[in-house]
Amino acid sequence: MRNVRTVKELLVEAKDAAELMVDLAYAAIFYGDDALAREVLRLEDRVDELLVDLRAVCMLAARTRDDADQLAGVLSMAVSIEGIADAAEDIARVVLKDLGVPAELRDDLRHATEVTARVKVRPVNELEGTNLRGLELPSRTGMWIIAIRRDVDWIHGPDGEEVLREGDVLFMQGPREGGDEIRQLAGAPPRELPEPPERGKLSHLDRAVDLVVELKNVSEVAVGLAYSAILLRDETLAAEVSAIEDQSDELFHQLEGWVLRAAAELEDPEELRGMLHLAAAAERIVDSAQSMCRVIEEEGPPHPIIAAALSEADEIVAEAIVAAGSEIDGQTLGQLRLQTETGMEVLAVQRANRWIYRPRRDHGNHAGDRLIAIGPEEGAPRLRGLAGDVRPEGEDGWIEPQDEG
Repeated sequence: MRNVRTVKELLVEAKDAAELMVDLAYAAIFYGDDALAREVLRLEDRVDELLVDLRAVCMLAARTRDDADQLAGVLSMAVSIEGIADAAEDIARVVLKDLGVPAELRDDLRHATEVTARVKVRPVNELEGTNLRGLELPSRTGMWIIAIRRDVDWIHGPDGEEVLREGDVLFMQGPREGGDEIRQLAGAPPRELPEPPERGKLSHLDRAVDLVVELKNVSEVAVGLAYSAILLRDETLAAEVSAIEDQSDELFHQLEGWVLRAAAELEDPEELRGMLHLAAAAERIVDSAQSMCRVIEEEGPPHPIIAAALSEADEIVAEAIVAAGSEIDGQTLGQLRLQTETGMEVLAVQRANRWIYRPRRDHGNHAGDRLIAIGPEEGAPRLRGLAGDVRPEGEDGWIEPQDEG
């Protein structure tokens, strides 16, 4: 007989698994890696199981009409998470079905500032028997272990006490060169990816590739901002997600035009099919993010379970207001190395009434900027400390702990 799990536990694991699916699906595209794509399908089965259990528990918990009304928001979240997971599966199947991905797209994606990678700890390695805190992988390699698969079990957001074993499959994020360093420590050979070729005059295919990459980026931002909007109960963030949804529709329409033009230039236009599948999946992720935001558009606050689940997930969202004279004020993101120092990745910056999504390393921070970041729970207070944000818990930007009920 299976242990009965709470709504919050099921929602946390489903959210973490769906986000990991998206990361792994795009990584499978970067590397043309069937093994990574199959990991996505394994996780999709797990998400399906979690959401079936979640719906059953919600039905059992709804004893009154008021209970049902409040739990409807939880079920709405579940539908959005399922949409994200299904879109990630479609991305992985681009690899498994060999639909074709232009080399130009792989070059753009795999040489991004941050990549997701997978490695199995081999019999001869330098990792097993030591916990993650002792290995100090973020400071040594710049890579963060975001999940571990141990046989059929998953460990999302492993803590510093987690001891690695031979046979563990590690999933990590960070700079491209850091992936090969961890592969070496795990006893695996480096990938030795070639450097991307220098671009000359932009072709129609180059323009299509740029649009696919932009769709990928806005889809990831939309999900992060949707979770932020719910956790911070911020309707302006929800409005930004709606604006991103409009933007993604326009990007997709532009992409269709450039793909048609590129097809006339290519000997084998079949390789463009994969790009269209990727773009359509990214657009569905944005649609799911927008649907998620409807939770805070309803009258009254969302069910406290939703905020509690988002607060305890593998990666949480946090905000920080940059104070004048703080360590962040006047520094670029590259100079600050926030991900190494705090574990937090800046997802968006609000400056006055303008939003900057996925700011680059050369983005300069100024007093008054509002940073929306995603990362481990312990990284949030570190980020706020660097920003000089001294607001006490319970004020804007913080969610007070709530009972699950």
